[in-house]
Amino acid sequence: MQIEGTLEEVIFRNDENGYTVAVLSHNKTPVTIVGKMIAANVGENLTLEGEFVHNKKFGYQFAFSNYEITLPQTLSGIEKYLASGLIKGVGPVTAKNIVKTFKADTFSIIEMAPERLTEVKGISKNKAYDIAAKFSELKSIQNAIMFLQGYNITVGMALKIFDVYGSKTVEIVKRNPYRLVEDVDGIGFLTADRIAKSIGIPADSAFRARAGIVHCLTNSTEKNGNTYLPKAMLISNAAELLGLHELEDEQLFEQVLDELVEDKTCMDFWHEKVEIIMLTKFYRYEYSIAQKLCLLANASNMTKFDVSSEIADFELRNKVEFHADQKRAIESAVNNGVSIITGGPGTGKTTIVKCIIEILNNHKESVLLLAPTGRAAKRLSDSTGQEAKTIHRALEVNGEIEKGSRFVHNENNPLEVSAVIVDEVSMVDVMLMSSLLKALPRDARLVLVGDKDQLPSVGAGNVLGDMLKSEVFPVAMLTKIYRQTDDSLIISNAHLINNGVMPVIDNSSKDFFFEQKTELNEIHSTIIDMVTKRIPAYLKIEPSQIQVLAPLKAGVCGIDNLNRTLQEILNPPSRFKTELTVGTTIFREGDKVMQTSNDYNLVWQKRNGFVMEEGEGIFNGDIGQIERIDYQTGETTVVFEDGRACNYARTDLGELSLAYAITIHKSQGSEFDVVVIPIIAGTSMILTRNLIYTAVTRAKKMVVLVGEKKNLRRMVANAYTVKRFTMLTSLIKEQEKKIKELFN
Repeated sequence: MQIEGTLEEVIFRNDENGYTVAVLSHNKTPVTIVGKMIAANVGENLTLEGEFVHNKKFGYQFAFSNYEITLPQTLSGIEKYLASGLIKGVGPVTAKNIVKTFKADTFSIIEMAPERLTEVKGISKNKAYDIAAKFSELKSIQNAIMFLQGYNITVGMALKIFDVYGSKTVEIVKRNPYRLVEDVDGIGFLTADRIAKSIGIPADSAFRARAGIVHCLTNSTEKNGNTYLPKAMLISNAAELLGLHELEDEQLFEQVLDELVEDKTCMDFWHEKVEIIMLTKFYRYEYSIAQKLCLLANASNMTKFDVSSEIADFELRNKVEFHADQKRAIESAVNNGVSIITGGPGTGKTTIVKCIIEILNNHKESVLLLAPTGRAAKRLSDSTGQEAKTIHRALEVNGEIEKGSRFVHNENNPLEVSAVIVDEVSMVDVMLMSSLLKALPRDARLVLVGDKDQLPSVGAGNVLGDMLKSEVFPVAMLTKIYRQTDDSLIISNAHLINNGVMPVIDNSSKDFFFEQKTELNEIHSTIIDMVTKRIPAYLKIEPSQIQVLAPLKAGVCGIDNLNRTLQEILNPPSRFKTELTVGTTIFREGDKVMQTSNDYNLVWQKRNGFVMEEGEGIFNGDIGQIERIDYQTGETTVVFEDGRACNYARTDLGELSLAYAITIHKSQGSEFDVVVIPIIAGTSMILTRNLIYTAVTRAKKMVVLVGEKKNLRRMVANAYTVKRFTMLTSLIKEQEKKIKELFN
């Protein structure tokens, strides 16, 4: 619905994202309005599009998604508008004098003949032109927002576009809306294409073909983890997206690809006898990884240690006996610039890391422990007794990214450390690994620890797999299981699954159970019963210690449906809990939530003893709980598991999802006391062996599978892995060859 009125008062405004709570005089009745607005200026006439919502604390409010502005027409309205503080140097007295002098012509004088403002007492010539410039700027912003809203672009996204293009927004978007795809984060091809069609840009436009190709490369990176695509595949994908013919329009595609390579947006290579196209930034990520890894591995001043006596001393004091493979892993880690330790659960990786830390500390080397996620860092810290940080936290997010690196620590400001150990390295994508390696001193030791059989990183690339494939760096493959009790099956079953063998599911153990159910609704209701009643009663734990891990988002047993049901039972509506709706999701105080993307600008606070720490950056996979929702402003406070508290504007809540159930992919690097997993039928490209292996290895105390054994058998037998198109292996080999030639 639409309402019209005059803006009377601004109650709250977030200048960073435009979120506004204000009072509108609608038919002479005050109405509280909430939503995103480019500028909240008292006296403006507004037409708002949205709906009335009821707030238990504040009554009815009008939540708007779009709006239009017209300048005030009445003299009192004009005076109120100018006096609102909108224009620097114009207060209530000056505003009154301007309107008194020019009356209804005030705005036309400011815009068309600003020199006449000097007729008003107290306004100099310079001040007159400053007033006119600010007025023109505001009009330009408002025109741009109105123009973009006409194409169903939200106010928040319109603000982002205006930040990029400024006063030229309308001109640029009208001329080539496809520029939005490359220039503005969050604008996809489909949005740009919708604008272009309405403007009349032809389907075979070079602008459109370029945007389609960039979209296909970006989409392939974000959804499939590829860092490049074979040229023929790229053109085929782009032709399908654009509704063109790859042969008939071959000349158009070739022309656009040439332009993309010429302006360095893309790179064109022959790789493994196939012509490939790669976004330049991903080539730079992989090239820098390969170069730095090989430099670290070939550091000429790397000290070598005889550590046999130190290993023996560690064994004696800690009452452990290392296998020969474990000893070789330790020796390799402390005597090489780069080394890899890989193995499944229970193979002793943590004990080895503790020994490596001790030996390096004995030799006066400072050791930094890192992991990709907060949960993984906490687990590493708890198991080693040493402080561990997330990679993002160690590198320190740079709040002024537009002025340089995303992180404070980089090649120009390296970390002050002599050895770095990274756990759960299979999760690390090329962007993060490139950033980490740039921040390492040239003579640092790097020890990478992970499980090669888990799912690859959610982000682009296949860093661990490509390093192993290159065969350039020393690798310790751990296969012998040490951490396993007689009545425990989690670890042994994980290894059986990894070897393509059905796990033991006779329900005789204390920690691995299978509940046979056939119908999807039965599987769903059993999972709900397990999480809310049966497991908490059996283990004497809270439901919050149980994590549902599902293969899919959609469907009866997908995380969306499971989250709705679990929220209704575990955190039901209450007059004591504030809630709000974002899209189709209800967020309620007390809800378990997860951050679903990296946001380097979100500010957090964390109490550390008597000191309050502050930093920036909340990252994909961080889990927390909603502590407070201010319905009037929409501000929501989330406290994450590591103690960081972050305030989200209502318009930023799209970055959160409910987390009573999460996808198996999102669980990487995390460990939970209990995991419950639906076993359902589905495509063989998704329901794979490494998916169920990853899910099972997330559990510390118990695994519960619910579904049909035949579907579990299919997953265990399905060794399919999606091939990722990456350059890292060949780049590592090239760099190693160059360095060897240089030193020989």
